[in-house]
Amino acid sequence: MDFILPLLLGFFSAFVGLLAPGMLNMTAVRTAIEQGKKAGYLFATGAASVVLIQATIALLFANYISKNLHILDNLRVGAIVVFFLLAIFFFTQARKKFKAEGKVKKGNMFLIGIIMSSINMLAIPFYFGLSTYFTANGTLVMKQPYISLFVIGASLGSLSIFYMYVYFANLISKRAKFIASNINYILSGLFLLLGLVTLLKM
Repeated sequence: MDFILPLLLGFFSAFVGLLAPGMLNMTAVRTAIEQGKKAGYLFATGAASVVLIQATIALLFANYISKNLHILDNLRVGAIVVFFLLAIFFFTQARKKFKAEGKVKKGNMFLIGIIMSSINMLAIPFYFGLSTYFTANGTLVMKQPYISLFVIGASLGSLSIFYMYVYFANLISKRAKFIASNINYILSGLFLLLGLVTLLKM
């Protein structure tokens, strides 16, 4: 159970973070529609593979800070800031007019997935904030092999959500606006709640 929990935490974190339709998800959808599901799955696999690096950087940074007790409070403050910013981001996304568009390009879709996922600026702060929250609550132990298991879980969670978008590409493309608005409101509320809970525990 000790080894399963960090895997599930990583999976859950990635799945929730990528649930709302965004550029990566909708690119996977459009790729599947225009070039076939095989191309969509290749893009999804490339995009998910980058999460291994992004989550690793986030957790190593959180791990370093957690070992320095004099800046542990700053770590919690950082998590609170990240949660509130994510709440604002998702709320803004829900309020603005959503365009169900993705950037589909010709070429090696696996490589394109890697490139597009690499420029996702929210990934590292997102995993940093959640891993900090889990560590502060004693849910996640910041040492090996738990860090690696969390990272593997995050990559598998990303792969699952991207594959889901590819598999249901036609349905999602028709209902993307409705899905985006509702899921973004839910995610905004979730991160606002996490921020408030962390703030109150301080």
